[in-house]
Amino acid sequence: MLIRPSELKRRGILGMNRRNLDYIGRHNARHLFPLVDNKIKTKRLAREYGVPTPTLRHVIDTQHSIRDLGEQLRGLDGFAIKPAKGAGGKGIMVIRKVTDGLFVKGSGQTIDLEGLKRHCSNILAGLHSLAGSPDSVIIEDLIDPDPYFRDLSVEGVPDIRVIIFRGIPVMAMLRLSTHASDGKANLHQGAIGVGLDLATGHCVHAVQYSNRVLTHPDTGVTLDRIAIPDWENLLTLAASCHDLAGLGYLGADLVVDQTRGPLLLELNARPGLAIQVANGEGLLPRLQRVENLERVSPDAAERAGFAMTHFARQPARPTA
Repeated sequence: MLIRPSELKRRGILGMNRRNLDYIGRHNARHLFPLVDNKIKTKRLAREYGVPTPTLRHVIDTQHSIRDLGEQLRGLDGFAIKPAKGAGGKGIMVIRKVTDGLFVKGSGQTIDLEGLKRHCSNILAGLHSLAGSPDSVIIEDLIDPDPYFRDLSVEGVPDIRVIIFRGIPVMAMLRLSTHASDGKANLHQGAIGVGLDLATGHCVHAVQYSNRVLTHPDTGVTLDRIAIPDWENLLTLAASCHDLAGLGYLGADLVVDQTRGPLLLELNARPGLAIQVANGEGLLPRLQRVENLERVSPDAAERAGFAMTHFARQPARPTA
């Protein structure tokens, strides 16, 4: 369905050109981009600021080093292989277990050691990186999802994307992988986006392929009953990412581990706009409200509290 530009404006929808010029261009210094475009640098920064992330096991920087991959993986029952400069979930391979010398992926398919080496070689060559530049391979521990999240998704771990402007969270969504998305939390590949009320962490709207959905197509979970536990702490963690990265406009992807609690998965200096579709609401009014503030608190918890107070919504209860 086509929507007239005047209707998009009325709904407060932020378009890509305006995002790039008015928010990324004006509020994100270019020299800071490498800090979030490279997951290794992000992890180092997070460690300095006391922000928890998934445990890093190994980094591979050269093709020559791939020959030692078998030894590096010895003793690891499950792990994730990622490109340091990847975006949109590209190049991520999740290994759930090792059986009879074969590595079992999240989908249940298997791959041998030589297949993993080829995958790492492709990552180093820049196949999955931003602009195709040479890359590094990250091997890190798997997330053991909090029990609340375990049955919400298929073949992948649910994550929470939060858009932060001037240190204040302005919009959030829960991303649920599906069979169609091959375990990836990417809305363009068929994952479900669940818009979240910033006051409570409750579902307010949910979409798949930009169409409204009420239940998860694979698990049958009723989406409008979702309410994220420990929401205030999650939102405070998201707000603190502004202090870590120094970017005025950014996206933070968070996960909740059963043992370690909320973790920062990655940061994004150019977060996508599909979060508006997931929420059924435009970003512009919230961004403009924050932009008009004369003073923003230096305290992350206070900034999260501002978001909870000023950007609250009532969950949308669909009729039968």
